[in-house]
Amino acid sequence: MQVKFGTDGWRAIIAEEFTFANLKRVTLAAAEYFLNQPDSLRGICLGYDTRFMSADFARYSAEIFSSKGLRVFLSDSFVPTPAVSLYTKEKKLAGGVVITASHNPPVYNGFKIKDSYGGSAHPQSIAIIEENLEHVDAEEPIVPNEHLIELTDIKEFYLQNLSRNIDLKSIHDTQMTIAHNAMFGAGQQIISGLFDESTVSNYHCSLNPGFMGINPEPVAQNVMDFVDFVKEVKTDVAIINDGDADRVGMLDENGSFIDSHKIFAIVLKYLVEDRGEKGEIAKTFALTDVIDSICRKHDLPLHILPVGFKHVSKLMTTSNILMGGEESGGIGITSYLPERDGIYIGLLVLEIMAKKKMTLGELVKELFDEYGYFYYERHDLHVSQEKKQAIMRRAAGGDITAIGPYPVTRFNDLDGYKYHFKGGWLLIRPSGTEPVLRIYCEADSREKAQKALAFAEKIA
Repeated sequence: MQVKFGTDGWRAIIAEEFTFANLKRVTLAAAEYFLNQPDSLRGICLGYDTRFMSADFARYSAEIFSSKGLRVFLSDSFVPTPAVSLYTKEKKLAGGVVITASHNPPVYNGFKIKDSYGGSAHPQSIAIIEENLEHVDAEEPIVPNEHLIELTDIKEFYLQNLSRNIDLKSIHDTQMTIAHNAMFGAGQQIISGLFDESTVSNYHCSLNPGFMGINPEPVAQNVMDFVDFVKEVKTDVAIINDGDADRVGMLDENGSFIDSHKIFAIVLKYLVEDRGEKGEIAKTFALTDVIDSICRKHDLPLHILPVGFKHVSKLMTTSNILMGGEESGGIGITSYLPERDGIYIGLLVLEIMAKKKMTLGELVKELFDEYGYFYYERHDLHVSQEKKQAIMRRAAGGDITAIGPYPVTRFNDLDGYKYHFKGGWLLIRPSGTEPVLRIYCEADSREKAQKALAFAEKIA
């Protein structure tokens, strides 16, 4: 069966394309890549999430890597993807692998690849691995070298790193209460591992490979039950992480959902205005235009990139990038790690609240007061291939003159098809990780955004 890498690694439905046979092919191709890296003798880090059979898939990959002579630091339990990234970077390994399908539906699993710097493998690296796939011997017998497989407490290593990089004392001193929704993913046990029991209220922090039928992605429509929980337990703030905890969403003190657009802007303002940090900013095509405004105000060079954190990660390792992020909750700060870390970013927002003595709701209001109100919404269309192609063809022309009642002012096709109108924009593009068509919209009112989205769904 064909193996295709998307915006972040290889993902496929378990028992259809994500099989032990295909996993063997991908692992052999990755092993060939890692063996040709400067630090190949140091080995690689291998972790996994809480999905169905992830531990078994990880163990099988470790055996294959070891059979090719690679030392493998295999996590002794499920861990967040950024934990593997950090371990890979700090230990100067040849790379890392995480068995995870991130925020995809529960029927999926996947194979994320990290380069030696800890970030997502560059597109050029993925191209080499895809080329390796063409000539690996799928029938090659595997003879594991158990001496090269070292069970490692990656989770504890990650907790210690968070403790050094976040001012936990300032958070403790405020006596704020925190709710954490791990969405049944690999982020569970991390927030509660940094605070005492009276501080953290855990939600969906247990093993459930079916995720109760909800995709483990921290977006508003997936956390309505959590909103009710937060209002009931009355915490001051809430952190939500996706299935492998490299993405983040939050709830404020009133239970209002705070998306990654606002989180990115709040963190960027803090780094520049309170810490006095400088550097270039990288954002993907679907992230809020408010970032552009902040960059103009503070004279920060801005890079706008195709969707997929691998593009951001590449720039974080080749340019003077202060911070990078994407629409779907992935945010990274280069000085910490050139990769997304949903738990670190969530904790950093708590630190900002503590330092500025403000609630999350007040931080959002401060943002709106300075840059104007903005509303964001994304629709994922599960439509037929025919309908999907018809919408894409219509959008691709660049000749749509109005998005509903709003005249188009500009068109951009960097990644998908983006139409700007006064007070907002609409983006249409296929997902790189799921068989869906995504329609993104940002506008200066909720009504305007919803009219634009409704228009987009009917343009075919």
